[in-house]
Amino acid sequence: MTISKAETNGQGARSIRPQAMPQNTPALNSPTLITVAATVAALYFGRDIFLPLAVAVLLTFALAPVVSWLRRWRLPRPVAVVFVVISAFGAIALFATIVAMQLGVLAGNLPYYQSNIEAKVRVVKEANVGESVVNRVTRLVERLGTEIQSKEEDKPDSNGPSTGADEPKVKPLPVEVVEPALKPLELLKTIIGPLIAPLATGGIIIVVVIFMLMNREDLRDRFIRLVGANDLHRTTEALQDAGKRVGQYLLMQLIVNVTYALPIGIGLWLIGVPNAMLWGMLALVLRFIPYIGPVIAAVFPLVLALAVDPGWTMLAWTVALFLTVELISNNAIEPWLYGSRTGLSPLAIIVSAIFWTWLWGPLGLLLSTPLTVCLVVLGRHVPQFAFLDVLFGSEPVLEPYEALYQRLLAGDPAEATDRAEEFLDTDDNDLVAFYETVAIPALALGEQDRARGVMDAERRQRVATGAMTLVDNLEDYADEEAAEEDDDEAEELADGDELPDGTGKTVLCVGGRGELDEASAAMLAQVLTAHGANARLLETAAIAVGSVGRLDLTDVHAVVIAYLNADSRSHARYSVRRLKRAAKGLRVGAAFWRPANEQSAAEIQPSTIGADFVAYTMAGAVAGALSNEPAVAVKATARRLLSRRTRKPSKASPAAKAAKGKSKTKQEA
Repeated sequence: MTISKAETNGQGARSIRPQAMPQNTPALNSPTLITVAATVAALYFGRDIFLPLAVAVLLTFALAPVVSWLRRWRLPRPVAVVFVVISAFGAIALFATIVAMQLGVLAGNLPYYQSNIEAKVRVVKEANVGESVVNRVTRLVERLGTEIQSKEEDKPDSNGPSTGADEPKVKPLPVEVVEPALKPLELLKTIIGPLIAPLATGGIIIVVVIFMLMNREDLRDRFIRLVGANDLHRTTEALQDAGKRVGQYLLMQLIVNVTYALPIGIGLWLIGVPNAMLWGMLALVLRFIPYIGPVIAAVFPLVLALAVDPGWTMLAWTVALFLTVELISNNAIEPWLYGSRTGLSPLAIIVSAIFWTWLWGPLGLLLSTPLTVCLVVLGRHVPQFAFLDVLFGSEPVLEPYEALYQRLLAGDPAEATDRAEEFLDTDDNDLVAFYETVAIPALALGEQDRARGVMDAERRQRVATGAMTLVDNLEDYADEEAAEEDDDEAEELADGDELPDGTGKTVLCVGGRGELDEASAAMLAQVLTAHGANARLLETAAIAVGSVGRLDLTDVHAVVIAYLNADSRSHARYSVRRLKRAAKGLRVGAAFWRPANEQSAAEIQPSTIGADFVAYTMAGAVAGALSNEPAVAVKATARRLLSRRTRKPSKASPAAKAAKGKSKTKQEA
């Protein structure tokens, strides 16, 4: 298939109705910004109140499914709630106790590792060839400090009179401050004082969790009445979405952490790293922290392996263990379990971790992902906060045809081709589906911009050239589909019909009015070629007045004129008429591509423009071009009108002139 460069048709064109671009995401107006700023300030200054509540809500999300499961076994709600809460916080307390015991054992063994650490430091120093820059700078600083200290000591006392003789220096007496013995109450206050705040916070969390689980349905109804009583459907959907996403995230994160911590603990025990259980349990907890948690979990075992082993073998095996388990967890287990359950983009996870850490400290970092999931759900279901879903969500914010048009506008056909190949490589999509649902709607956006007066000729040419390059880059896919067509009998449409075979048929495709129409005609020509037809692309000027007669229409089965402008009916009618007069028995059709937001527009009857068929989709255009139905003849009225226009006026007879004069006089009277 040969694609020639498009040329702009100079003939006049009726303007189409401007189409307003859809605005699904509201702009950030002043009330919204004020609300966001006030909320952030309240969360920051009221963190002593909101942080325990956030932890309690998160634990309620995690424990509610267990309570519901126990309720299905006819267990009373108070008993189920108390049992679940005691079990959960008992497990947390047991976990903390084991970690504390392991830390105590580790602290007692640290002095035994000092000699190994010193030996490794000496090895590292001896491995340096020559004198390093760091050593030279260190010695220089030490010499300068020694000289300054000696000068200060030799400097005479300026406050007292100078006797001229050196006085013997008297060493100062050492002074030791002895603290008085603490009384029992003071000792108890010193020990328990720092623990009061964490214990109080933990007690508040436990009480709030119990009451939330006991009155979960009542709290849900009150929340619905408060924020969305007028739209129960949307509020219910938002609550279910938030609960499902947060609950699944916590469950999947726990499973991932367990499958990560078990191999780490067992592997460290086999390698010989002390306190392997401690490091496995810390890895289980620290992986709840996004991104930096696994790094922190790996640092302590690596340092301990460096200190314990006189050689370097234990350190190497520990590094290999963490790398292997991390790669398996990140590339196999997490994608399999997570999928798109959280609905957060990777950048959103990083940004949310920074924000919540600044807001609430380490606990904010631990809660960052679940809290951001709730914000994304809020943005998805509340129009005023839709920007949250756009900023943090993982779903594409542009439709495929919008993204393709944006790349064509930017003059980047390479990325446009990447998007096309990504579409074609998924879900068994073909060229017909891509051009019909992505490429043609993208060009329709360009036609809408041209009609609104926001696209000049340079940008229009850039989009058309990029679309032509895209068609050329997809030639391999067209060849593959042509080979598949040779093996298959036919391809079925969605309505059950079959696309006819184009073998032995010559079809001409031409853009109706400009470069963008011609680019859409090139796409149609490529699809026709993939279905066995001998498709050729004509320039737009080829069907203009005075140019149709020079076309070689011998053995041409059909001509298809492509339009992105739905108001080009008059232009299509005249173009169809010229082509049909140029070749008797020629099938001529028009393809009026519809924008994505006008799929339900009124259809144009072929008889109104004198065409054999009118198509609105790529599949319909292919079916019409390759159809074996006989061509529609040019209307006789059209021939009579043409003869009347071209016939020279004849001289009227005297009788006719007299009759005409009488009629005129009668009308004046």
